[in-house]
Amino acid sequence: MKTGLKLALITLPIALIGAAILAYVISNKAPPERIELAERASAVRVVAAETRQIAPTLVGFGVVAPARTFQAIAEVGGTVDYVNPALRDGQILPAGSVLLRLSPTDFNLAIAQANANIRAAEARLAELDISEANQRAALEIEREALAVKAADLARADKLFTAGTITQTARDAARSAHLAQRQKVQGIDGTLALLPTQRAVQTEQIALYRTNLATAQRNLVRSEMTVPFIARVATHSVEVGQFLKAGQAAATLDGVDQAEVVVQVSMDSFRTLVRSGQRGTATLPLDPSRMTETLHELGLNALVRLRLGDEVVTWPAQVDRISDGIDPKTGTVGVVVQVNNAYGQSGNGNRPPLTKGMFVDVVLSSEPVSGIVVPRSALRDGQIFLAEADNRLRIVPVTPQLVQGAIAMLGDEIGEGSQIVLSPPNPVIEGALLDLHPDTELMNRLMVEDAAQ
Repeated sequence: MKTGLKLALITLPIALIGAAILAYVISNKAPPERIELAERASAVRVVAAETRQIAPTLVGFGVVAPARTFQAIAEVGGTVDYVNPALRDGQILPAGSVLLRLSPTDFNLAIAQANANIRAAEARLAELDISEANQRAALEIEREALAVKAADLARADKLFTAGTITQTARDAARSAHLAQRQKVQGIDGTLALLPTQRAVQTEQIALYRTNLATAQRNLVRSEMTVPFIARVATHSVEVGQFLKAGQAAATLDGVDQAEVVVQVSMDSFRTLVRSGQRGTATLPLDPSRMTETLHELGLNALVRLRLGDEVVTWPAQVDRISDGIDPKTGTVGVVVQVNNAYGQSGNGNRPPLTKGMFVDVVLSSEPVSGIVVPRSALRDGQIFLAEADNRLRIVPVTPQLVQGAIAMLGDEIGEGSQIVLSPPNPVIEGALLDLHPDTELMNRLMVEDAAQ
């Protein structure tokens, strides 16, 4: 059969039948279902705003140092006669222990010489008293003799006037009278010098007594003692060694108190102090008032030492602010003290708080109350809330306290507000939200903050 005939008799009828069937199906098929346009809610995680109490806390680091240090410096020179056998690095010596003693020979000789000088000066003073008594007795005699010579001269003058005696005899009487007057004048001059000589001897005795007191004090200084219970840090003295005045023999660290200078940022410390002031707007930073202010705030301190997985703690107290700001880091030094640093044995497994330990210090003030939210909920000074109709609202906030993973807000939001933790992207105020509450997050964050 020819191709054209096949096309006309077979293929064309089949195509027509298929087209008729397709047209029938299309004409009898139901129209497609229409979907109404509706707003789609975004799934978000939310927590409820709650009023909680948190203790404002600041963590800093520092190195332990003794609160008191005693440097045994020789006040006098001499040969070392005795050294305490316990004067070795690391040994703890009780208060009043003798560290070393210089040979007392030279000091005893100085004391003996001063005593001898005092006795000699006192003897000379007694000699002056006796000499004064003798001179006064001699003065009486010489004055009587002067009266006799004066009578002889008067008689000679009368006789010379009467022409009975010669000029030579008269001049001899006058000469004898003048000689006697000179003797009386000499004794008077000697007596006039006696008060000055006595004053000189009195001052000399005072000088010798001062020398005696100095010698006795030097004898006391020849023995060095520990003024308080202390641990030997260094020593450089042995028996037989000559110790010069001003030379350091040993250095000891007090064990009753330890200090840690904690370097903290000014901003963080200012926030901590302001929290302790119950929201006071200004903070007195006058150095003369800072220590008093710290004591008034009653800040708490805790010294922590990490020993592997174990953390050892000591209660401490904030004592003062260091003498200035660190120019490199811009931090301020807060000095905390630990009392009885060597005696706090705890359960027996706590080491003494020794010089050079690197520790961290937790500073905290009294707990404050407020709306506490996760820190991650703050975004560029804003917080996202889910309104009662599940609509997104953006609220600007200023946190009063940011600490670790939590933040405390003021009165910008109310208690019970739904805080959005995972806002939709993009953020559009008024967007519909599908809320998924996280009831365990805040409890977990509070536990972590307490553990910190």
